[in-house]
Amino acid sequence: MFNSIKRNSRLAAAALGALAIGTIGFSTSSSAAPLPFFPFLMTPPTEAAPPPSVEAAPPQGEGRFELPARLRRQVVNYATREAPGTIIIDTPHTYLYYVLGNGQALRYGIGVGRDGFTWSGVQTITKKAEWPDWTPPPEMIARQPYLPRHMAGGPGNPLGARAMYLGGTVYRIHGTNAPETIGTHVSSGCLRLINEDVIDLYSRVNVGTRVIVLPMTDRRADLGTTVR
Repeated sequence: MFNSIKRNSRLAAAALGALAIGTIGFSTSSSAAPLPFFPFLMTPPTEAAPPPSVEAAPPQGEGRFELPARLRRQVVNYATREAPGTIIIDTPHTYLYYVLGNGQALRYGIGVGRDGFTWSGVQTITKKAEWPDWTPPPEMIARQPYLPRHMAGGPGNPLGARAMYLGGTVYRIHGTNAPETIGTHVSSGCLRLINEDVIDLYSRVNVGTRVIVLPMTDRRADLGTTVR
């Protein structure tokens, strides 16, 4: 029994000694660099924040298109017997005149029908629309079957910001999202202006406005001279 008590005393002393050494070691390592109690819950490393996104610059050559001087909207001297408010389309010179009276008119550059698609005559504006939908007529679909059957109005619509419908025809005076076509013979018979100009013209005309379209064969010199 005595031997058992002695052996237990040795074991207790050894345990106390080990605890003291562990305490000293823990204190020393704590002063150097504290260790986490749960190393498996380490905080993940912090990642550097990504740089702010930078919007790509537009490709070269996509800046605002500027019309040649002769095709810009301007007041000109224009001799005519037509009443103020009349629209005259000078097809061969790609101009639209809005008669002001007193020998003057407001002249706009326009795009007209390509070869074989020009027309002439007198019509009236029967309808006006802002950001019009586009439904190509059947004869246009027959020539260009890849065209959409219907397109909602908006900036990507070929009719542009405004449209003025001419009588019971398929023709319109309308805007365009392709300003580089102004001054050219490119359409299927419609008459196009840049969007800024068609908005201006739209605000001046009413349903019932008379529209005179001169024939392509009328090669008389342009009658409009810029007002200085």
